[in-house]
Amino acid sequence: MAKRGGFPGGMPGNMNNLMKQAQKMQRQMEETTKELESKEYSASSGGGAVTITVSGKKEVTAVKISPEAVDPDDVEMLEDMIMAAVNEAFRQMEEESNSAMAKLTGGLGGGFPF
Repeated sequence: MAKRGGFPGGMPGNMNNLMKQAQKMQRQMEETTKELESKEYSASSGGGAVTITVSGKKEVTAVKISPEAVDPDDVEMLEDMIMAAVNEAFRQMEEESNSAMAKLTGGLGGGFPF
């Protein structure tokens, strides 16, 4: 005779466990997100002529340009160095964020096939 109020195969007992694990993972993800948001990432370009710092909240927090990088006849070079440093700083931030979240989710991420 089957047990009352349950699914065949003992699913209800495991469901509580699954919910507890999901809640624990959610707390860990929130803590990790806060930790990542408090970090800063710096990158330089032009041999250190331009240094950009970004936060884990995806905000530029500092821009440092050496006087040697400022050439009124070649503003385009300075713009390129700033863009390269900003992109590298954001790439570092994203890489660390993705790595930290993959540790929590076991690499599941958003790559579900459905």
